[in-house]
This record gives sequence, structure tokens and C-alpha cells, in this order.
Amino acid sequence: MAKAKKITFDQHYQQLFAERWESLRHALLQEVDYHCLDFGAEPYYLDRASYIAAEALGVRPGDRVLDMCAAPGGKSLVIAAALAGTGFLQCNDRSAARRQRLQRVLEQSLPPAWQGNLEISGHDGTNFGRYQPAAWDKILLDAPCSSERHVLQSPPHLAQWSPARAKNLAVQQYALLCSAVDALRPGGELIYSTCALDERENDQVIAKLLKKRAEQVQVVSYSSPLGEKTQYGWHILPDQSAGSGPIYFCKMRKKAKKP
Repeated sequence: MAKAKKITFDQHYQQLFAERWESLRHALLQEVDYHCLDFGAEPYYLDRASYIAAEALGVRPGDRVLDMCAAPGGKSLVIAAALAGTGFLQCNDRSAARRQRLQRVLEQSLPPAWQGNLEISGHDGTNFGRYQPAAWDKILLDAPCSSERHVLQSPPHLAQWSPARAKNLAVQQYALLCSAVDALRPGGELIYSTCALDERENDQVIAKLLKKRAEQVQVVSYSSPLGEKTQYGWHILPDQSAGSGPIYFCKMRKKAKKP
């Protein structure tokens, strides 16, 4: 019996985006539209779509905030700027190498007065809900994902790509999201984000959470001049957003416990 022909990267995303894929593919190979974060130290250049996703968390002075998968640190800078030296920000990343880069970014780009309320940690993100239940006002979960822009621009990664990658990542993403929900205080809010194109890592992760934990969380509606609405969240794609993205994000609120 003949083996089924392996589906290619382009064939997979052609199925997802149909006639749009050609223009989207071209846009993914172009320069990123960067937003400059300058707080009087060393400037940091962050994809404008990533800036919008981090800002959508709505951090306010005095909040206790967890950035669950923080490296390389661009979104952490956005959060730290909103706190302006108040509250508390824990920047977590499991990878030691990525934590080193995260620490450099925070030290070099933030004013010293804003660094006293920061902590860098290397925990497994899936454990926050168990060991720090209902501890955080706001959580940013920028989950590990397929990162198709990077794959498309890297021949070795493109050669190793498989359609099973998104399915496997979605399992990890869901575990991280459940942990974030458990770690969030009632009434607190979180942003789930990826730089993935595949809806299995985006809306479908949210759909699974809502199916299993509808009594705990609700989606908070969001809109922006940049990007487009999905079933549950917001997707900024570079073909229609002047080079920004891709970034998917969904904002959610933890429901208050019933008496």
C-alpha cells in the first residue's frame, strides 16, 4: 500500500487561508513594522502587533502581574511601563538561555526606578495554577507556538516542519492556559497570545477552555484599527496590517465565585 504523500508547509496554509495565502506568504517574508519602546535607557524595537497585544492586558499602576512566558522581554517592557515602578511584575521563562536575554533586555531598557518591583523566574508555567492559585491581578500568556514567520524565513526549520507541530503545541498551550486561569484571582484578566497562523493554536485552544471551564472564565471583547476579529479573539496579520504580526490574542476575565 502506497504511503500518503506528505503535505507541505505551503499546502497546509493554502488550505487554511485559500486565495489569501499568496499575499500573506509574501508579507511574512518582508520587514516587520516595529514600535520603538524608549524609556530613557536603551531603546527596544517590538513588533507593533506584539505591543498592541501586551497593551490590551490593561495593566494599571499597583497591579500584580505575571508574564508567564516572558522572554525575550518586549511585552514585559510594555507591562513594566504601565506599572511605572508600582505593584509587582514576575517575568517567567523556563529556558535558562532565554532568561539571560530577558534579564539583559529589562536591565538595559528600563529606568532603574522601574526595576525594583520586578522578579525573573524559571518555573514550569503549567505549575503556577497549582502553587500560586488566585494570586495575580493580570496574566500575560504569550505561549510557545509554531511561529510560522520564523519557519518560513529559515530553510532548516522549514525542512523540519510538520502539520503535526501545531497539534502537539496546542496540547502544551492548553495546559499553560489552564494554569493561568487557576493562578488568576476572581475578577482578574489575562491575555492568551501566540504568533501562530494555525487556528488550532489560537481560537481552538480558547474553544476548548470555554467548553471545559465555562463556569470560570469569559471572553472580553476587543477591537483595534489594526487586525481582524476571530471567533473569540483578535488576529493581526502582516498582509493587511502594514507588516505587523502575525499575532493572535484573546482577552479573558475570571468570573467571581458564586456565594
